[in-house]
Amino acid sequence: MTAPGPPVPPPPVSLASLGARYAGLAGVVLLAVAGYLGGALPDAPLGATPASIWRTPNGPATLSCWLIGTVLLVGAWWSLREGAPSTRWVYVTAGLWALPLLLAPPLGSRDVYSYACQGWTYAHGVDPYTVGVAAAGCPWLDTVAPIWRDTPAPYGPVFVLLAALAVGLGGGLTGTIVALRVIAVAGLLLAALCLPALARAAGVPARRAVWLALAGPLVGVHLVAGAHNDAVMLGLLLGGLLVVVRRPGRPAALLLAGALLGLAVTVKASAVVVVPFAVLAGMPDQYTVRALLRHCCWLAGGLLAALLVTSAVSGLGFGWVGGLTHSGDSEQWTSPPTAVGFVVDYAGALVGRDPQAVPVVRAVALLLLVGVLVVLWWRAWQTLRGLNEVAAPEAGCPRVARSRVALRGAALALVATVVLSPVFHPWYATWPLALLALTAARTTWFVLPTAAAAFLALPDGTNLARVTKAPGALAMTALLLTVLVRTTRTARRR
Repeated sequence: MTAPGPPVPPPPVSLASLGARYAGLAGVVLLAVAGYLGGALPDAPLGATPASIWRTPNGPATLSCWLIGTVLLVGAWWSLREGAPSTRWVYVTAGLWALPLLLAPPLGSRDVYSYACQGWTYAHGVDPYTVGVAAAGCPWLDTVAPIWRDTPAPYGPVFVLLAALAVGLGGGLTGTIVALRVIAVAGLLLAALCLPALARAAGVPARRAVWLALAGPLVGVHLVAGAHNDAVMLGLLLGGLLVVVRRPGRPAALLLAGALLGLAVTVKASAVVVVPFAVLAGMPDQYTVRALLRHCCWLAGGLLAALLVTSAVSGLGFGWVGGLTHSGDSEQWTSPPTAVGFVVDYAGALVGRDPQAVPVVRAVALLLLVGVLVVLWWRAWQTLRGLNEVAAPEAGCPRVARSRVALRGAALALVATVVLSPVFHPWYATWPLALLALTAARTTWFVLPTAAAAFLALPDGTNLARVTKAPGALAMTALLLTVLVRTTRTARRR
């Protein structure tokens, strides 16, 4: 046996990589400046448009800093989409990019003020699932977007508890916002700890996966500066998947993974679509129906325990499930089903009709989503069984192949959820992004729309989709039809 040689040093950092790092840093600094000039500040006017922002004293500077900063940040992220010099280099770069945004006011959304008022409501003994923040008497009501003032909280009890903790620690509004941002960053740190091990399990370079998942423009603007609770959901989600990938087939690991996934669901319910694929990732080499049921029971036990315990500890029960119905109150063309509904309504108006197609198309899309999720899971199950059959009997299904198939199924399930949901906000793209970074062979098809989504929200939270309703709906419908036609042709050729 030959003695191991000296460790191979990492490749030198190229000028292009350094250029990307500092171009992105310049971009986030400009975004932070835009935040101070015209971000989602507590006293910022609500219902603004790009034209009204431009007419304010700081409007031209705000929009210029936002546009140039976003272009620099997106360009830097795009340039290294196939892999940064090293995982450590990515962590340092992502930390540098996050620092100016940690010190900036909220950017791109006013949801953090809704979180604060929902936490205040619960902390003062009122059920946020039955009473809106306006009726509860939240002292920071003027900072909340009008559409969310009278609606119940759409988040699970874990996040309501975290929001109430932020209120207790922060005291006033500023302190609460800081505490909520710390909670969001903690979720991102948990995701950062899980990503390299998940990348190794899936057989992809960790430096590429971490770069795509953590250095993207949506992460810094919306999860760090915007303090969206999606960061907490992602951290718990990746933690649960890591446990089943590293300890497949072990009851204790399945229980722990189920509990972590259950906590993710009680932050945002959309995490539930990953659970069936986590069962596949947690199975050892034998893919039989009996083994599937056994492992499913262990994982479901941990998940149900998390749901029951958190609902009982919070004293809120399962009232949060009813609040999910209000998440579709916002209608924007960035959701493909909503865009198609808009186009049908426009066509009806031309002939003197009012089809009111948006709720109908949304309902059809949700039914289609259920079918797509079933098909994705079945294909993953059949693929795993096929891999197990062609492998050597004594070796079973290769662990890397098994993990990759299960994680890719989970990634595509989140893609389908984002595409077919009634509402799409830019930060929703971070859900599938993390898992696609772990499994996708080609990156352009999901990096490009993620980059485009970075331009949808202005610093004060104004969504450009709101002021481009008709052209956006037509463009989204045309894009959807193009993708369907190309997909159908490709399937026929195969």
